[in-house]
Amino acid sequence: MKRIFIHIIFFLLTSSQLCAQQADSLFAFNDSTRMIKRPWRAAFQTAGLNIGVWAFDRFVMNEDYAKVTLHSIGKNITNGLVWDNDKFSTNLFAHPYHGNLYFNTARSNGLGFWKSVPYSFAGSLMWEMCAEVEPPAINDFLATSIGGVALGEVTYRLSSLVLDDSKSGSSRFFRELLGTLISPSRGLNRLVTGDAWRVRHKFYKYHDYEKLPVKFSATLGERYLADNEHFFKGSNSPYIEFKVLYGDPLQETTKQPFDYFNFRSTINLIGNQPLIGSVNLIAKLYGKHLEPVPGHKILVGLFQHFDYYDSERVITGSKNIPYKISEAAAFGVGMVYQFPARKANIRQSSFINAILLGGSLTDYYNSIDRNYNMGSGFSIKSNTSIEFKKYGNFELNLQYYRIFTWKGYDGINLDDLTNEEKLYLNAQGDKGNVQLAVINPMMDIDLGYKIKISAGLYYYLRNTHYSSKPDFLFHTIETRLGLKYTF
Repeated sequence: MKRIFIHIIFFLLTSSQLCAQQADSLFAFNDSTRMIKRPWRAAFQTAGLNIGVWAFDRFVMNEDYAKVTLHSIGKNITNGLVWDNDKFSTNLFAHPYHGNLYFNTARSNGLGFWKSVPYSFAGSLMWEMCAEVEPPAINDFLATSIGGVALGEVTYRLSSLVLDDSKSGSSRFFRELLGTLISPSRGLNRLVTGDAWRVRHKFYKYHDYEKLPVKFSATLGERYLADNEHFFKGSNSPYIEFKVLYGDPLQETTKQPFDYFNFRSTINLIGNQPLIGSVNLIAKLYGKHLEPVPGHKILVGLFQHFDYYDSERVITGSKNIPYKISEAAAFGVGMVYQFPARKANIRQSSFINAILLGGSLTDYYNSIDRNYNMGSGFSIKSNTSIEFKKYGNFELNLQYYRIFTWKGYDGINLDDLTNEEKLYLNAQGDKGNVQLAVINPMMDIDLGYKIKISAGLYYYLRNTHYSSKPDFLFHTIETRLGLKYTF
């Protein structure tokens, strides 16, 4: 009898080990032959990316700023960094997106999160010093490097959701195409190595949904944005919103940076509003799980944040722009707390952050393409989420930003300056500080078949104090109504 019992135990142990080995063999990140780190190839691709973009700007677009010489490079190194005057979307979204390409040259060459970070910084510095005749910009360096890391890790992980090396034919083609659109650097590397068409039946998956569950939804609807205080004078436009809840913050398997993140982006389809209306990201870098009382789960940790809200005039002839808000480079501490409840899933998330680079619409500074101030400060955020298992869910998002513009242009008349002088003005904008608040209640009602009615309200408040000009108070609202599909 004793011998039979020992055989049963041995069988159960070997069976569990065999199942674990079979499960491990499914995922590409367990394949030792593909985990080789290639830092020099990543460095070569980072430099090649800059050279390729510069060559396109110089020889195809014939842009004046791309006509660099050894003299212009030496001048940039000698003069150092300034605050530039590019558009809001260029400085605070396009540059972080460009930085994500640098970051992913390293990630797609086998390097981990932390070892990929220097590539984002190095690529940004190379571009600022060597690829433009205009003076290098400190805001571009911060947004490209730090914001690039945030968007880079998100796009790398999202591309992993669609890749599957066991597929072939049209299914494989469209998976590779979508993966490349999400993460171009990774797609390029898969073409170079042949992984884009090589079929495997071992180590073919790139994401483990058991360890890191993912909730993805898309909402198609209509949004109404009002002018300042004139809540019945606004414009309607269709929009699509993508939302990804990656990983479970209260699950202890989420130990690596970005094993948990909450990502949301709004795209305006038609109308006079910017194509990219908003991008919001909260991602865990490091966390500690606690359970002080049974059923009360808590995550405390360090988080990286990226926020971008952009809008344009909603009424023809109006001088009012509803809002421009950026938190391109920000880190802070946070807590996610789950309340034990039978009929609902209740979570409270709270964060306080240091903003290294932020931006806000200004009422005075207008130089070349810039109508916003930049600076640093802090932000406070709160998210209350109540999910009713059969009926839908309710969320209340509260965001408060305090951004200080330290380096102004007091005593200088901008109209008296030439464009060349404005390039070297080196001002963050109007000296002062701004308080920005975003209040956003949202509700989803379940219709079945993974479809929900989604409704939301956004209230934006900006209170700007200027050191040498009259203060300004601006507030407006936005409403949304759409259909949400959960994948």
